[in-house]
This record gives sequence, structure tokens and C-alpha cells, in this order.
Amino acid sequence: MIRPNSEEELAGIVAGAKRALSIQGGGTRGFADNATGERLTSAAITGITLYEPGALTLVARAGTPVEEIRERLAKDNQRLPFEPMDHRALLGTTGEPTIGGVVAANVSGPRRVMVGAARDYVLGLRFVDGRGTVIRNGGRVMKNVTGYDLVKLLSGSYGTLGILTEVSLKVLPKVAASATVVLKGLSDAQAVAAMAAGLGSPFEVSGASHNPGTGETLLRLEGFAESVRYRSERLAELLKPFAPPRIEANPDAVAKLWAAIRDVTAFAGKDGDVWRLSVKPSDAPALVARAGAKQALYDWGGGLVWLRAEADTDLRASLGAFAGHATLIRASAETRARLGVFQPEPAPLARLSAGLRAQFDPRGILNPGMMG
Repeated sequence: MIRPNSEEELAGIVAGAKRALSIQGGGTRGFADNATGERLTSAAITGITLYEPGALTLVARAGTPVEEIRERLAKDNQRLPFEPMDHRALLGTTGEPTIGGVVAANVSGPRRVMVGAARDYVLGLRFVDGRGTVIRNGGRVMKNVTGYDLVKLLSGSYGTLGILTEVSLKVLPKVAASATVVLKGLSDAQAVAAMAAGLGSPFEVSGASHNPGTGETLLRLEGFAESVRYRSERLAELLKPFAPPRIEANPDAVAKLWAAIRDVTAFAGKDGDVWRLSVKPSDAPALVARAGAKQALYDWGGGLVWLRAEADTDLRASLGAFAGHATLIRASAETRARLGVFQPEPAPLARLSAGLRAQFDPRGILNPGMMG
């Protein structure tokens, strides 16, 4: 394992590399199991370099643990608004999630339906490309739009275009209160309809999930205490035609519910492969039925579906063509190698992606084969 301690050292390693490099942050997502080349981690390039609570801005090196950032923000009553998932329980991995890994994979939790994805809060970044050149893009304020938006390009690129060394983030104040409207006994189709009604309401729903295993459909509201109380009551009235609603207002209980949804702990320690589907919510129930999986969990109002399937199952073949994509999150190294982690891209998009990789990594040494 190569473990550079600075951006300068990393740039020198990449510039002098004679073989492919398998890039990882804290090693919590398990993709290195199918890595080609020598493993390299940015976990030692760490530290919060700037934090301005009044400007809602934080700058941290890529290897900085997410928990360290959360703790520092909490001291000023602030938070990462996109509530990134912790994959360790689901995947059975160890290590420590890093902010560079979060941005590189665009890891976003249940609140995405309201506030957007991780990439929407990245103001700027620094990275080392496949030549060993250090590149900076963006800034420390939202209005900085000078030049090509490499921030959006690098977020979610899984280290195939460059190795992140520093990220600048917009943060937000912590929510004062939260509540969850709970519905029981809905079918998947009814649950998606109920979640759509909640998300389409004026009550500012910040999370919408359905667990067919428990029969619970959950809709979260956040904000000032009196506002949350009023909105949760009105939302419960709106959803009465679907099922008798219950309002969970205990802050610890609400936090526990949504941490479990965020981290998909319902699948933790259970056998089978885990797939992640991004779909049109109205299509989700039929796709879940077609998949014939052992277990399902709906998030983002049905736009994100987690499936636990029989091991070594080609779920993409079972589903056929659909408007969305299926990502293989947990499986044996052999199954990942055979099926590929990511949905194969249409030919025009694949050519565009290959062209981008050729520009940023002309030698093809950064996570080769990771994304096609």
C-alpha cells in the first residue's frame, strides 16, 4: 500500500508511476477488491485547513475523516447537509470514511431529496491528475464559476480522473428539531404514492423512505421546533387517506430511524449481493417485483432502491431495459469482475467518458476499469 503524506509527495508518486494505481480513501467501500494495480491511499493527507463558521465554509484535505469534520462542525452547531452514508455496516468493511472518498463517490444520504447531493456542496477542490500535475478548480464561495466546472466532473468520478487532495465545502446550521410521520401496512405502490404526495406538498419533507420488510413508510420534517410540529401535523392530515399516521417526535428516535436508512443497516450481516438502483420513483415498485430480490429498501421517495439479491445474480439481466441504472455495491470479487460494478454506458456516453479519461489520465493508470 502506497501512503503519501502530502499532495507534493502524491504528485511525485503519480508522475513516476510505472504501473496502474488503485486509488482509495479510507477503504470503507470495498471497491479495491477488484482493483488493478498497486493500492494507493490518500488517508494520510489529512487535516482541516480552514473553517469559517460565519461564512459557512470548511476546507479539508482529502484524507480527513468524516467524523472529525462532523465533530468540528458540531462545536459551532453546523453540519454536512447531505448526510453522507457510512458503508461499513452494509459491506462489513473497516477503516474510516474520509471526506475525499465521500466527494469522489458523491455519497449522499436521505436528505438529497430536499437539499441536493454531495457535489452540490463542493465549492472547490485540488487534485492530482494522471500526469502527476496538481490542479485546482473552484473557490470558497458559491458564486465562483470561473472556468470549466471540474468540481462537478470530479465529484462521483471514483478516482478515475484524478486523486483528490483537498476539498472546500459549504456547510449549514444544524436543524433545531425533527419529526417523522410514520405510515404502516402500505404496499410498495401505495408507499410510493404516499411519499410522492408528501414530497409534493408544501411541508418541506427532507426524507421519504419505505421498508417493505417492516411495512413502514417514513417521511421526515426538519426545522424550528414550532414549524416542525405544525408541518408534521398537517402532513399527517394529508396522508390519512393512505393509512392512519403516527408522528414520531422524539429527536433520538428520529435520528436513529434515519441513520439506519442512510446506512442501509437492514441489510447488514445478511447473505446475498446488494444492488443500488437509481430509478424513476413511479417505476420502482414494478422493478422491485421483477427483481425477485430477498429484501428491498426505498429511499429518496422511491428514486433510490436498495436490493438484496441471491449471490451471483445478474440483476441487470433480470430487470431488462429500464430508465435508470443498477450499481453492484456488495458481491464477491468474482461477481464484480464478471458483471461490473457500474451500469454499462450507452456507446455515445462511453466514448465521451473515455475521452475525458484520456485527457486527465493519458496513461490510463488511475483506477483502470473502475467505470468502464
